[in-house]
Amino acid sequence: MIQVEDLRLTIKNAQSKLAGIGESLNIPKLQQELDALTEEQHKANFWDDVKNAQAVSQRAKNIEDKIANYTKLCEKLQDVVDILDMFADDEGMLAEASAEIEVLNKAINELHIATLLSGKFDQNNAILTLHAGAGGTEAQDWVQMLYRMYTRYCERRGYKLQVLDFLAGEEAGIKSVTFQVNGANAYGYLKAEKGVHRLVRISPFDSQKRRHTSFASLEVMPELQQDNDIVIEDKDLKVDTYRSSGAGGQHVNKTESAIRITHIPTGIVVSCQTQRSQIQNREQAMMMLKSKLAEIKEREQMEEALSIKGEIKKIEWGSQIRSYVFCPYTLVKDHRTNFENSNIADVMDGNIQPFIEDYLQKAF
Repeated sequence: MIQVEDLRLTIKNAQSKLAGIGESLNIPKLQQELDALTEEQHKANFWDDVKNAQAVSQRAKNIEDKIANYTKLCEKLQDVVDILDMFADDEGMLAEASAEIEVLNKAINELHIATLLSGKFDQNNAILTLHAGAGGTEAQDWVQMLYRMYTRYCERRGYKLQVLDFLAGEEAGIKSVTFQVNGANAYGYLKAEKGVHRLVRISPFDSQKRRHTSFASLEVMPELQQDNDIVIEDKDLKVDTYRSSGAGGQHVNKTESAIRITHIPTGIVVSCQTQRSQIQNREQAMMMLKSKLAEIKEREQMEEALSIKGEIKKIEWGSQIRSYVFCPYTLVKDHRTNFENSNIADVMDGNIQPFIEDYLQKAF
């Protein structure tokens, strides 16, 4: 039998958590910003600058979604309270209210996670780059598995994915792939995944079925449309052109439309070959370069703040954030992280949300 008092306590806790979320979101301030953006959208020359117009429209939509989502949860929670007040003796209605509050709690927890993403670039789209490390064909196959995992994760969250650069392995898998994830808080959710991912399994490429260890690195950058703080001079750039790989018709095969840009002061290399035009590929590559420089700048500021506190946690190329031990399965924790091992189904199905939620809860 469903206890009414237990339901009321659950609802009270949910109301308290939702009220805290409302304070964090600062709904009146968001509404003021939305009104200002709406007023700007109604100007006659709004679409003269297409990039700025798109950025303003996207920001307005994100704010509308936040306000609408919070308001909807408040209304649904109040509906459950009304059901309890009116049908406290009806077992059927109590069961319906219990099921509804369970769904609402999940939605409130998800909104709570989203409110934690208050960083400078957390609301931006994300650019991810996977590289195969030590392990040869094994590592390239591991990159393909990780790419599938993040693809499935993006599909579950309703994010759109666009491949910017792709280099296939000689025998199997992927040597490197760069792809952009478009959606609300994409960078905020995925920035926890940057680092080196380690795989331990019985190799399908080894005739003796020996245990192999492979590594793949993941870089996560925010997409930047306009950033006046990032200034790149032409003398600091080395630009190379080459023919795009893969299918693309005679135009791609006969012209050097692909672009590779090297930033000489930092040694950062970005490339793009997905567009048919060299100019479009260059614009996309420059956007990626600015995003990388912005990510480095934010990281340096974070390390400086941590050094003042007396805690220095470096983010290095060789830092291992997670180990995936498939077979033989052993429960091992990486000494740098609180994440436990995953399994093959989680990787292939893109089930990384528990890892991301755990990171965000501990980080804040």
